[in-house]
Amino acid sequence: QVHVVESGGGYVQAGGSLRLSCAASGRTFSSYAMGWFRQAPGKERVFVAAISWNGGSTAYADSVKGRFTISSDNAKTTVYLQMNSLKPEDTAVYYCAAVITGKYSAIVDEWEYDYWGQGTQVTVSS
Repeated sequence: QVHVVESGGGYVQAGGSLRLSCAASGRTFSSYAMGWFRQAPGKERVFVAAISWNGGSTAYADSVKGRFTISSDNAKTTVYLQMNSLKPEDTAVYYCAAVITGKYSAIVDEWEYDYWGQGTQVTVSS
C-alpha cells in the first residue's frame, strides 16, 4: 500500500508564496511519477503540475506557468510545489497524486495516477 501525504497549505495574501510538499511511501525501491491537481469550490479537479519519476520531465497548466515550480528530492519520493505570485483564483484544495511507472514524460491525466493524498487547502486573499 502506497501512502501519499501533502503538507504546506495555508492562507496567504495575493502576491505571496507558499510551498507544498508531498511524500509518497510504502513501496521500497520505487520511484514515483507525481503530480498536483486542485479543486476550487463548485468546480472540477484540474491539473496543476507534474514531474516524471526521474525528474527529467515537468509539465504545468497554462494558468500557473511562470509562477509555480515543481521539483523532487534525490530519492524521488517527495515532491515540492513552489507557488509564487499567488492569485485569489489559485484558492483551492490541492491534491498530490503518485504512480509507479517507467514513463519518462510527466503525467498530466489524473486517471493515470493510482495513489492520492487527502488534499491541503490553499487560500489566497485579495
